[in-house]
Amino acid sequence: MNADAHASDLALRLLGRSYDELDAEERRVIAAIAAHEPTSRDAGDIDDSQASFGARLSDRVAAVGGSWAFIILFTVVLLGWMLLNSEVLARGGMAFDPYPFIFLNLMLSTLAAVQAPIIMMSQNRTSAKDRLAASLDYEINLRAELEIMRLHHKIDALVEKVDGLGSEPKG
Repeated sequence: MNADAHASDLALRLLGRSYDELDAEERRVIAAIAAHEPTSRDAGDIDDSQASFGARLSDRVAAVGGSWAFIILFTVVLLGWMLLNSEVLARGGMAFDPYPFIFLNLMLSTLAAVQAPIIMMSQNRTSAKDRLAASLDYEINLRAELEIMRLHHKIDALVEKVDGLGSEPKG
């Protein structure tokens, strides 16, 4: 029996539908069972192999921008900027951004305008990775369920065979 016929037979026996009626996940599981191959795959590896440079960059920006180290460093830079422009440079009349720090506000607004969509891109990638992981989990669960069904069928067949042998008249 060729691989396609074996997969079609498994689909009918285990899922009660023809191979052509199955969705992509079910087809992968049936094909893996027919080929005696493992079903499990790592969602992170799949996602990383398909990620573009921009997607990987957005993940890095989100990781840095969402860390305590960034918050602390950014706070130090802001306080230093304000102290420098209000005390140190203002004494010599050289403050390039005196109070109310309009240039600083412009830079902060620009940073927020750029950083927010980048973080949202990273969150979208995380959501897509979670959906992929859920799909892969479904495949594993389906495979386990189908393999248990196959074992039940084999055990039932053995029990029937043993019962059939034991009920024969001795003579």
